[in-house]
Amino acid sequence: MAPGDPTAYDEPEEREPLRRWLAGEPDDLTWMADWWEWISDVRESGRQFGRVRVLYEPPSDYQRYELEVLTPPAVDAGEDIRLLPGARARELRLPERDFWLFDDARVAVMHFGADGVHGAELLDDPAAVAPFRAARARAWDASIPYREWAANAP
Repeated sequence: MAPGDPTAYDEPEEREPLRRWLAGEPDDLTWMADWWEWISDVRESGRQFGRVRVLYEPPSDYQRYELEVLTPPAVDAGEDIRLLPGARARELRLPERDFWLFDDARVAVMHFGADGVHGAELLDDPAAVAPFRAARARAWDASIPYREWAANAP
């Protein structure tokens, strides 16, 4: 995985599970249980939790792992994960960087390096947040829910 590769998410915690998956070895996924429990708690509190993942062709090993192994339990926990082809993301002029939008009022623009997440820049100025809200709306409207995608995946 090269630095800046949009299909790579080289988080140290995920390296060994990814290696096991590539080798066809089992993984009980207990290392992710807290995340999925947190998603469930967020949803049970009445809040929404969703994201759009951009799919690149060909998908990286990590993208295939993410879609096959990590996404179904997240969706089961209540996360609304949607998928958007990379070509469509480019047509929509979506930001090249990952970002998280919180309550439509704050955005965390993620910073990655060769060894995973290096941090995030938190923006809360309405003028700075507005383009991310608009990008999220474009992506959301053009994407398809994971279960629908999975039902038709090759």
